[in-house]
Amino acid sequence: MREIIIIGSGPAGFTAAIYAARAGLNPLLLASSVEAGGELMNTTEVENFPGFPEGIQGPELMMKLQEQAEKFGTEVILDDVTSLHLDGDVKTVHTGYSGTFEARSVIFATGSAYRKLGLADEERLSGRGVSWCATCDGFFFKTKTIAVVGGGDSAMEEATFLTRFAEKVYVVHRKDTLRASKIMQERAFQNEKIEFVWNSEVVGISGENAVEALTLRDTVSGEQSELPVQGLFVAIGNDPRVHLVHGQLDLTVDGTIAVQGRSSKTNLAGVFAAGDVIDPDYRQAVTAAASGTVAALDAEQFLAALDQVEESSRVDLAAALADEVDDLVAAD
Repeated sequence: MREIIIIGSGPAGFTAAIYAARAGLNPLLLASSVEAGGELMNTTEVENFPGFPEGIQGPELMMKLQEQAEKFGTEVILDDVTSLHLDGDVKTVHTGYSGTFEARSVIFATGSAYRKLGLADEERLSGRGVSWCATCDGFFFKTKTIAVVGGGDSAMEEATFLTRFAEKVYVVHRKDTLRASKIMQERAFQNEKIEFVWNSEVVGISGENAVEALTLRDTVSGEQSELPVQGLFVAIGNDPRVHLVHGQLDLTVDGTIAVQGRSSKTNLAGVFAAGDVIDPDYRQAVTAAASGTVAALDAEQFLAALDQVEESSRVDLAAALADEVDDLVAAD
């Protein structure tokens, strides 16, 4: 049986692994078979992660975090967790191909998933002009006209990155102001290839075999219009990946896993959560990494306390047996 299993391979998961491995807990980290590394694998230049003044590419950062975790003894398996049993002293983790694992503690750091528009043609045209990852698919839109939906940092980053390939990039936002950070807004405003379409939402995607146009609805007047584009990149946020723990771990009104105060402790003893899966507000690589640190330290303290209780129980049992033997001897 393992001391600790970490589920998730983003900054939270790998940072937790680094700390747990350095504590001698020999962690097992289960990374997705297709999405290992988390959202940063789909990010271009990361400029705000401490220690990299010149910036670093998202995939390179994740590779370095994994190398560091493995250096200290973390075992990484690229497989998908299919189900969990987290109640009780022994936590059971079932995977798609690698079998079942047991551990005394679990850190849940599965991050979040891209949020979709929910339109009928969104899935139909996925891979045919509809995308949620500019770094994955931007190359295929050279000299094209495309649209990015969203108003946060992710949307501004996607739009700015896509100007490397596209002839024109529309940013469609349902309000007349952005929620993105000031520096990301300024970069987008200063880019001649980017044009903002304010107070608008996408209500339709047209095209037989590929995206040809978007149907926009004015959020103020309700009027609809057509925007001819060859691509649509959706950057409207993310939802925490909590489907594996429904009915086991308590959730907040935001849908994230509920933890106690600033700790990583969930409602189940020995189960800890970290990263975007508990954070509806900040969702930064550095805050996720810090959260992973907290989870590893909490897990280490939990296991140490558990060992102390078990040792005390063994001592008490030995003492009780000795007393029983003494009583038997005295009776003879």
